[in-house]
Amino acid sequence: RELRCYASERSAGKTVAFRGDSVRVEKVGAEAFKGVEIAFFSAGSAQSKEYAPLAVKAGAVVVDKSSAFRMDPAVPLVVPEINPHAVKGHSGIVASPNCTTVVTVMPLKPLHDAARLRRVIATSYQAVSGAGVRGVEELRRQTLAWARGEALTVEFFPHQIAFNLIPHIDKFAENGYTGEEIKLVNEVRKILELPDLAISPTTVRVPVFTAHSIAVNVETEEPVAPRRARELFADFPGLRVWDEPGQNRYPMPVVVEGQDDCFVGRIRQDLSLANGLNFWVVGDQLRKGAATNAVQIAELLIR
Repeated sequence: RELRCYASERSAGKTVAFRGDSVRVEKVGAEAFKGVEIAFFSAGSAQSKEYAPLAVKAGAVVVDKSSAFRMDPAVPLVVPEINPHAVKGHSGIVASPNCTTVVTVMPLKPLHDAARLRRVIATSYQAVSGAGVRGVEELRRQTLAWARGEALTVEFFPHQIAFNLIPHIDKFAENGYTGEEIKLVNEVRKILELPDLAISPTTVRVPVFTAHSIAVNVETEEPVAPRRARELFADFPGLRVWDEPGQNRYPMPVVVEGQDDCFVGRIRQDLSLANGLNFWVVGDQLRKGAATNAVQIAELLIR
């Protein structure tokens, strides 16, 4: 087995650590995928659209982390704990969902299986690393400037991110929702195979380096008591219940960072709705939201 790393000309020549060794990053090209069995794509939609078909033509199966193919009816959109069966229908490309979608949909699956989802309201609090290295650098730079009493400069996000919240991720559509919010709706529906599921999203960028947090309210066809919800979550692979508010124990980014599981807590009855439930789910969007989910898809492919 051999690991090959490819990138655009900008990143070619760099090295990455793998199993105690260094692997040189090469410039991607039409011949790069000869002899490759599984190709992970995580370089954005434009690169995926250009090179993924070439990888498939060369005989590889592509696991794509971009949004390029997620809503293509011919491409499975997979979270292995939820819809592993979808992998069987691939034609060379399997898409991995947006990181916010993964964290949100994990606890929705056991609730739907037990009580059938009717409506979902999700508000996300998304770490700056979800926007890439430049997002991390901007938060770090602004925080240091604030500590030194210097002026804060804005270069990447639409507004100051340090000590602030920005309810704006991706471009705004004509209906007032952002691209990130529209992705959440469409991807959750596809993964759960519920094309008519009512979902109302709001996505917010927050001054946290790693891990996305989502406040979720669900309405179900059948009532689900908080105790039953805890049992459902605890029994579902990839979820960890972290719900002892009396002991100040609830999911937080500092707890979840570096973990593959998504943590669920603040599980409580909706006071306004008989069949309503509130909960708080946090996941490391760089792991389960991205790399871990892609690796799990590859593991499904080689079984």
